[in-house]
Amino acid sequence: MKIKQIRAVEIDMPRTPPKSESRRPNWNTHARRALPINKYPEFSRLHGTMPGANTNEQIWIQVVAEDGKWGLGRSTFGELTATLVDYHFGPLLEGRDCMALEYLNDLMWRSTQRFGAGGLATVAQSGIDLALWDLKGKLLDQPVYSLIGGRCRDKALVYCTSDDLDWSKELGFKHFKVSNPAHYDEGIDGLNIVEEKIAKAREAVGPDAELMYNPVMSFNVEFAIRIAERLRPYGLRWLEEPLVPTDLEGHIELKKAINWVPLATGEDHHGRWTFRQLVEHRAVDVLQPDIQWCGGLSEALKIYTIGEAAGLITIPHASAATPWGQHFSVAMPESPMAEFWMGSDPGIPLDEVCPIPGMPMPKDGYITPSDAPGFGMEIKEEWIKPWDHTKAIKARVSG
Repeated sequence: MKIKQIRAVEIDMPRTPPKSESRRPNWNTHARRALPINKYPEFSRLHGTMPGANTNEQIWIQVVAEDGKWGLGRSTFGELTATLVDYHFGPLLEGRDCMALEYLNDLMWRSTQRFGAGGLATVAQSGIDLALWDLKGKLLDQPVYSLIGGRCRDKALVYCTSDDLDWSKELGFKHFKVSNPAHYDEGIDGLNIVEEKIAKAREAVGPDAELMYNPVMSFNVEFAIRIAERLRPYGLRWLEEPLVPTDLEGHIELKKAINWVPLATGEDHHGRWTFRQLVEHRAVDVLQPDIQWCGGLSEALKIYTIGEAAGLITIPHASAATPWGQHFSVAMPESPMAEFWMGSDPGIPLDEVCPIPGMPMPKDGYITPSDAPGFGMEIKEEWIKPWDHTKAIKARVSG
């Protein structure tokens, strides 16, 4: 079966307002957070408002087969990604066998070497790969988890990423991750702010819950070591992504310097080669590829195999909050937990804010993926519209 069309699309999903009332605005509306650019105080600390951090502009990719069946994948960074899909990858892959996923992914990777594999190229490739897996499942009338090895567990254990810990506990989550309020440039003031936050979080979740902490690339090695020492008493399950992904030597040095808390990273590492370097140097304990950014499900499976061979676990970024991550989480034996990133208000049940029709939401701290063909998304064809490449220009001009 050949590929007829690959295109960036927008999906106009009907939204039903939640029936339940919000108790308060969720943590993303007010929590102080840090990313690398917050070295400079002119930039906002609010989620989704920092340059280079706006992952909120989602882009969908549709792959249409010659018989009319289609699959959908999703990625982020809006127009930047859509341009690569429509003007580079689409023309390269159209007319080829839609079932030849390894070949198609290899073509995409090789085609980007001159302008840079990784980064936005890998983000665009991720969305196409996910659409190909969705299409393959539909053509074979199988859920994707069956195509990647079948279930190894009936449901996946989920931890919740949110600073609204009271609401996370009320929803039935047993394990938790909190955000980072400090940048390394803040020195001892930053250390004090972080310790106060983690101390309150540990008190809120109790001694028997796993508690994780995510600096999101906002530290250097020196500050990360000081943070790790400060946080020893709080029994963190892991310290996540303290350094920028390009600092391999820093990851190696940091892993040697601290042995009392595991190091997790990978959300912003793109491609299996970056993970191979981390694993070869034993510079990481938990691999965290983002399936929408690392190269797609095909690449995430390769990253998983690299980790598995070295005795390391793989827990993809935000996996319980996406259909593809849910399928990965029930099929891979060395993936003991899945992350649910929560962006909704306390008081509103998760089933009232499901972002993708047909995608299950966590219940009592577990997730069970759909067993419908492909990723099981219930998206109607009439909702799918071509990506408007002029909107970015219009927004720039009007702004």
